[in-house]
Amino acid sequence: MLTSVAYLIYSLADVYTMIIFVYVLMSWIPNTTGVIGDIYRVLGKVCDPFLDLFRRFIPPIGGMVDISPIVALLVLQFGVRLIVGILL
Repeated sequence: MLTSVAYLIYSLADVYTMIIFVYVLMSWIPNTTGVIGDIYRVLGKVCDPFLDLFRRFIPPIGGMVDISPIVALLVLQFGVRLIVGILL
């Protein structure tokens, strides 16, 4: 039972990690319009609440480079490992 819960937690974290990764990559595409723009906005609604937690404390480097997604992904991965470690 617990191994299936742990597997589910790992799987959800992996999916969310990929969503954040795609969102960050899409942010590099200028002038997103049409279907790609719609996808980018939907991903933003999913990712921005989590990323904004880190953007409050980590300012962009040089005013341009946002490293908050890197820190957010690290915290997500360590948090998942901690939760699964406690469960098992």
